Formats: sequence, C-alpha cells, structure tokens
Amino acid sequence: MKIVFMGTPDFAVATLDALAAAGHELPLVITQPDRPKGRHGEVQKSDVRVAAERYGIPVATPERIRKDEGLKERLRTIAPDVIVVTAFGQILPKDILDIPKYGCVNVHASLLPKYRGAAPVQWAVLNGDAESGVTTMQMDEGLDTGDILLEKRIPLDPKETGGSLFDKLAKLGGELILETLDGLQAGTLTPTPQDASKATKVGLFTKTSGRIDWQEDAVVIERKIRGLNPWPSAYSFLNGKQLKFWDADVLTEEDCKKYAIPEVARLMPDRNEPLPETMRAGRVYADQRQLIVRCGKGALRIHELQLEGKKRMKTEDFLRGHRF
Repeated sequence: MKIVFMGTPDFAVATLDALAAAGHELPLVITQPDRPKGRHGEVQKSDVRVAAERYGIPVATPERIRKDEGLKERLRTIAPDVIVVTAFGQILPKDILDIPKYGCVNVHASLLPKYRGAAPVQWAVLNGDAESGVTTMQMDEGLDTGDILLEKRIPLDPKETGGSLFDKLAKLGGELILETLDGLQAGTLTPTPQDASKATKVGLFTKTSGRIDWQEDAVVIERKIRGLNPWPSAYSFLNGKQLKFWDADVLTEEDCKKYAIPEVARLMPDRNEPLPETMRAGRVYADQRQLIVRCGKGALRIHELQLEGKKRMKTEDFLRGHRF
C-alpha cells in the first residue's frame, strides 16, 4: 500500500519500522518541527524524523498542519491509500482525513475508549490496571474518538514500569498496524463505534508530576514510582536535596509492626515545606540494610533510589555511603 506516516516520539518509530519492514511504499513522513530538548536546550530532530531520514524517506515538519495548505496539496498529489498516525501531536482536519482511499488510521497505546489523549501508557500503571493494549482506530475530527478497527491486549507484570510497558506497546503497535492494513485491503474489518459513556481522558505529565505526597496510601505511591519510571520519575526531598525513588515494595500496617528500626530522617513534600510533627507520613526508618518510609497508610521499603547529583543506587549502597 502507498502510506503516508505521521508520528513524532520514539513510540511511533516502531510503527514506522514495521511499515518499512513489510515493504509498504512510504512516499512521505510528517512529524513535528525540530524542538529544543535536554538540559542545554539544543534544537533536535524528532525520533521519527531521524528514523525516516535513515530510510531515505522525504520528511515534512508542519508547525500547524491544519493551516498548511501547501502540505495538503502535496498529500492530494501523493494520493495515499491510507495515512497512518501514531503519536503525531496535532489534530487532523477533515480535509486531510478525507484524502486517503482508506482514510486515516491511528495507533493508540490504550484499550479505547479508556485513556483517550496523551500519556495513556503511564496511567495504566498508575491506576493499577491488570491489562493494557493497543487500539487501531479509524480517525475522525475528535481526539481519539473514531471507530475501533482492531485491538490487542497484554497483561501487566506485577513490577511493570511506564518504561517497560511503553516498549511492549510500541512493539505491539507495529504488529497491529500490519494486521489492520491487511484487513482494510481485504475488506474484512468491521469498524466498531466507541462507547462514549466509558471514555476517560488523560493529559501529559510535567517534571513536577512525580512529586510524592507521603500522606497517600503506600500502594498508590508504589504505583507512582513504577508508572513514572523513567520519566518524570517519582521524588521527594531529603535535607533540601531532591531524592528520586526507582523501586520499592509495599508494607502493610501489619508488616510495619514487625520492624524495630530507628527513625533517621523526614522526607518533605517540597524543598522548603516543613513536615508537621503530628504526621507519621514521610518519616524515614533505616538500619544498615534497609530503608522504610511511612505513608498515609502502610509504608514503602525502598530498593533503589537516587540523591540529587548522584547516580542511581541500591538501598544498601546508599546507606553505606550516606549519613542522615
């Protein structure tokens, strides 16, 4: 098939790779413009642009595709069989949706209508979902509101992180788009309208989304540690320095009674925010081998953490080199 691909981040690269490996004709890739990234704000190409240039595919980078009449005319000239969209980052107008023979197909990293919008992968972990998956959808003018074509489900592992699920769903998306394209060509797919009453919407995370509220249930905080790993990561503050948490286990209230470990410090919700004396939440208990943080309900036994300016390390190594 003749396919125009639209996508931007590394999640979308797996879909582009699958299309290229399957031998589909790819006359054009459309991605977001180069943006400043990283600590030094250097302008960088999107992951999809880098991949497209590796394949030798022409690339377009519209600032606002809705207003780019030149690009729309270019698409009409190409006359693609289908436009495949994976995490592109812009809403497509009707005059683009109507160009391809088979319309525009979106690869979305959730089981729609659950988790419409950005960052669906992390939310599946944060909410403790038993399963996640990928959906292909016939696009309309809404945000992830089109009819469902196909979906694939996978179970979440007990220690699933946002990063590990991201990788699994990216690969799954590449597989599912090929099945979807085969079904479109064969005429064997039956588009299924989404049940809007079951729809949920999720937004993007920011650097401060990972700040831990120790008054929450330990189960909720542990999911946050996994769901926001590797970015933006879950963190608190110890003696004015940011402390990131990478791995932890939940201890119940009954578990907590079994430990006779001295209190050594208190974690603050923010750099300058004092912890009230009446709160147990945020208190740190440690000996030579283990570090436990009390939460609003239960506690967390920390296995891996990272103090500001230091590398990630196992708890025993951290305790060996850190004095509270």
